[in-house]
Amino acid sequence: MRRRSDNGGRIRDRRGLSDLSRSLVYLWLALGLSGPAWAERFLTVSEAQKICFPEADSFEAQVVRFTPEQIRSVERRSRTAVLNKGNRIWLARDEGRLVGVLVLDYVLGKHELIDYVVGLSPAGAVQTVEVLAYRESYGGQIRDSAWRAQFQGKTSAAPLRLHEDIYNISGATLSCRHVTEGVRRVVATYEQVVQPRLLAAGELAAAR
Repeated sequence: MRRRSDNGGRIRDRRGLSDLSRSLVYLWLALGLSGPAWAERFLTVSEAQKICFPEADSFEAQVVRFTPEQIRSVERRSRTAVLNKGNRIWLARDEGRLVGVLVLDYVLGKHELIDYVVGLSPAGAVQTVEVLAYRESYGGQIRDSAWRAQFQGKTSAAPLRLHEDIYNISGATLSCRHVTEGVRRVVATYEQVVQPRLLAAGELAAAR
């Protein structure tokens, strides 16, 4: 299923996403759930915070709700459909200074959700990508540090495309593609929604 963006570009829905699977994604996201209890869980959000921002001494949780215009803006910038209506984020601080932002997100692997976080610098560059939970019986190679390291330093200006600046893993193509698309959407969300919000609040003036 395809639909056009406002600027005439193509925005792809998740490949292979059935109507039932799409409904489950919407339901999980709407309820704020991270997925079924039988997921193989690797990290909690708290553990991921310490990995992504070891220098931080505090994390402030926030929920960012998107307006319809912000959704359209993120879709245009990322060339990816926005399925959820917001994101949970944590502002990482060291002695009161903003050192980064952690964004919790979900994408579909082949049939099941993948829970992951993206650690961003105040300027919007990816610092780390960590997989929190994985539910497929195959494709878990996306947890390999070498594959995830490809995202470091990427911003919304990067292609962030599989087979272009992100290499694929044989046997995990859909997971690789969807996580790559998800990171592209997250950095666009930061640029279009979160960063302006932080600027308006004066959070970036003392950021480092």
